[in-house]
Amino acid sequence: MEPLALSIDELLSTTRTVRKRLDLERPVERATIEACLDLGFQAPNGSNNQSWEWVVIDDADKRARIADLNREALAHFTAILERRPDAMGAYDVGRNERMEPISTSVYHLIERLQDVPVLVLPLILGRTEKLNTFYQASLWGSVLPAVWNFMLALRSRGLGSAWTTLHLWKEREVAEVLGIPFEQYTQAGLFPVAYTIGTEFERAQRVPARELIRWNGW
Repeated sequence: MEPLALSIDELLSTTRTVRKRLDLERPVERATIEACLDLGFQAPNGSNNQSWEWVVIDDADKRARIADLNREALAHFTAILERRPDAMGAYDVGRNERMEPISTSVYHLIERLQDVPVLVLPLILGRTEKLNTFYQASLWGSVLPAVWNFMLALRSRGLGSAWTTLHLWKEREVAEVLGIPFEQYTQAGLFPVAYTIGTEFERAQRVPARELIRWNGW
């Protein structure tokens, strides 16, 4: 597929989280994933250490098992929130006018995760919960730009994804399914990848930058 004719501004402003519009019928070629990850890896990262590994899952049985674990993770998380409604800590949803459709979209993806052609799972070298804030920021600050580059590369080729983290409630079990050395790597997220149903996406509802910027202090 030819890359979409998008300007940089269009690419940045219309790269959306895609859940309901993932095409679950169309296969995704490994060469396409590799090309997008190659662009992802061009992102800046701390000291150019490239302290990551990437697991790409296109095996149907493993995708199904991970989808099951994702649903188990949802049940686990829901049970926690029922016992402790404050478990999420400070979480301001006041700026988001689309919570209900987003929730519907999240559940839609959870129910169909096993049908998504490809799942991508980036790994950070080391267990981040054992590190101080400096090292955590350095490692997360290295993998996040690579993931975002990857998502932009997908968008430019007519594919989409979503940054999901629910499975991390079952991180050890997912590591067992994929043979990941749990004590050596932290899973940074799980990214369903598919061609999108249509390639037109709009700008999102966001608070204007001028309302969030403070110059030279709080």
